[in-house]
Amino acid sequence: MDALPGILGGLVLLALGGELLVRGAVRVAERLGVSPLLIGLTLLGFGTSTPELVTSLQASLAGSPGIAVGNIVGSNIANILLILGLAAMVAPVAVASRALARDGVIGLLAALALTGAGFAAQLGRPVGGAFLLGLLLYLLLSWRQERQEGASHGAAYAKSEAFEGAHPHGLRGAVPQAAGLALPLSLALGGLVLVVLGGRLLVDGAVALARVLAIPEAVIGLTIVAIGTSMPELVTSLVAAFRRQGEVAFGNLLGSNIYNVLGIGGATALIAPTPVPAEILALDIWVMLGASLLLLLVARTGWRVGRREGVLLFAGYLGYLWAVWPG
Repeated sequence: MDALPGILGGLVLLALGGELLVRGAVRVAERLGVSPLLIGLTLLGFGTSTPELVTSLQASLAGSPGIAVGNIVGSNIANILLILGLAAMVAPVAVASRALARDGVIGLLAALALTGAGFAAQLGRPVGGAFLLGLLLYLLLSWRQERQEGASHGAAYAKSEAFEGAHPHGLRGAVPQAAGLALPLSLALGGLVLVVLGGRLLVDGAVALARVLAIPEAVIGLTIVAIGTSMPELVTSLVAAFRRQGEVAFGNLLGSNIYNVLGIGGATALIAPTPVPAEILALDIWVMLGASLLLLLVARTGWRVGRREGVLLFAGYLGYLWAVWPG
């Protein structure tokens, strides 16, 4: 197959399928009486990360660890340096101190855990189980704190707020109120099928492109695939920034990074154990760690990420691309 059409087609199917999956799943949950808070923390959180999950899982099953792990690591790097940088250039991004202390530290610990697991052994089932347990505990903590009156919204909740904010007609617009469960279930299942097909096209196209260019698959996973699967975060964060909802944009990216490592990394390791390629351990995982730490340091300077910091973050991402791309 042609590499670029496969990659582009895969990204389109992932975006469309993810949208339908989230809309259908949310509507089903509402019909079943699930609370809006629980929907936001789970279905919207997991649903908006479905493209990354399916892509990493299919890459791991296909024997392409560079794409599987590169997608996770590269997405976290892109979230901090590229997307937060662009959002801060649009408008200064405010940071809630309590949310930063909780979610920022958890994001850094998750990055440290991924680094430790990568050097200690492959991402195997014990690691995957531990990561998913960590995500469950994080969601329980978030759910408990979100229920407290006056509490600062955490990253998991902000992730769902950002998604809803990017849809001016709401998540319910695609499914009539009078419809039963059949229509939203069909939407969700149809979206899931499109996501699976899109993930397959994207992985096959990425592998083909790596062969055509004679470069490691990890480079494609860390850059093209990671940026492509991070498009929902880019759109939702920029929309929040234009609306001067900086805390939502910041929390959206923090939440995405936590879901990427604990959720996507955990599920991928549990279902299809995969090694972490040496080239990722040599450079990229350290860039991810450094970016996670830099995020905490920058955000503490006045509890916001200003335009100057945004320019520096964006320049840092351009420098990273220059360093990782051969030639």
